Amino acid sequence: MNADRKVLYYISSVSLASLLSLLLIPGEYSGRITAAILLIPIIAVSRLFVKKRNILSLHKKQILMIVSFIAVLTVVLLYLGGLAFGFYKNPYARPEFIITYILPIAAIIVFVEFYRHTVTAVGDKAVGILCYVSAVICDVLIFGSIYSVTSFNKFMELMGMILLPSIIANLLYHYLTVRYGPYPNIVYRLITTLYVYVIPIKPNISDSLIAFCKLLLPIAIYLFIDALYEKKRRYALVRKSKLSVVITVLALAIAVSFVMLISNQFTYGTLVIATDSMTGEINKADAIIFRKYEDQIVIKGQVIAFEKNDSVVVHRVVNIENINGQTRYYTKGDANDTIDSGYITKGDIVGLVEFKVPYI
Repeated sequence: MNADRKVLYYISSVSLASLLSLLLIPGEYSGRITAAILLIPIIAVSRLFVKKRNILSLHKKQILMIVSFIAVLTVVLLYLGGLAFGFYKNPYARPEFIITYILPIAAIIVFVEFYRHTVTAVGDKAVGILCYVSAVICDVLIFGSIYSVTSFNKFMELMGMILLPSIIANLLYHYLTVRYGPYPNIVYRLITTLYVYVIPIKPNISDSLIAFCKLLLPIAIYLFIDALYEKKRRYALVRKSKLSVVITVLALAIAVSFVMLISNQFTYGTLVIATDSMTGEINKADAIIFRKYEDQIVIKGQVIAFEKNDSVVVHRVVNIENINGQTRYYTKGDANDTIDSGYITKGDIVGLVEFKVPYI
């Protein structure tokens, strides 16, 4: 084992253990700031002792421009989506968040990418894996906190909204670093991460839909760059059978349809039943597919999804009254002995239940 590898084994092991320990620090601010400070000596030591550098592609300037354009285009498309879904005031775009958000996050991104560049230059797989895991942990420190995981649902949110997108994205970052250096990653990540702390409004797009886009975008960027600058890959794509192309398109269509359902922002949406109040017709752990409510006629006996006490409830309409021009709907769970307290109006209705998927 040469000197570069020995140094990097030690640095990578220490940095990974240190970053893991930061996940246990209460509060997302302190963990984020501590991570930014911790990465300074890690970068300094790694770049001081590891002299070997990989030979970068001749296309690194073009890639920097392409990746920068994609980053800006991503933010633009996100806000164009807000024209359909609406906007709301951004609570993070405030001057006092420069210290707690912008500076630590920017520092972590820059330090991680220079560290990744140093590690990948040596070409050791074990060290590369340690660096990869450390980068994913840094993303968790940037975008969330392990202390927010107080239930199974919160754990699944952390997995789906932060961890899985980070796992996919860091594969792209490793690929770009090896061939084109750290700067495309730095520019891309700064633009697509820090815009949320600068622009005073945010598009009202569901987190699940954004998370799904975060899963697809790194894959799309990789395929585009690989096809553009790797001739062997481009020729291989031409020779692909028609069947494999059809399967890929079909799988993508299914995935997009599924995310459109769970985002609940299109014509149809889905919810998983978490209680026994509708047992018989709809059981606990079933999923219901509902049609988004757009002032359709609601009749007595219809099962609807509606908002009540900051939750979405799926119950049956048992009575309808029109009082002073206001339509009031009274609901009840099939398995409950009494009707729900109070009433709901049209503004509370989320959707009309079409059918169920058992045991999902």
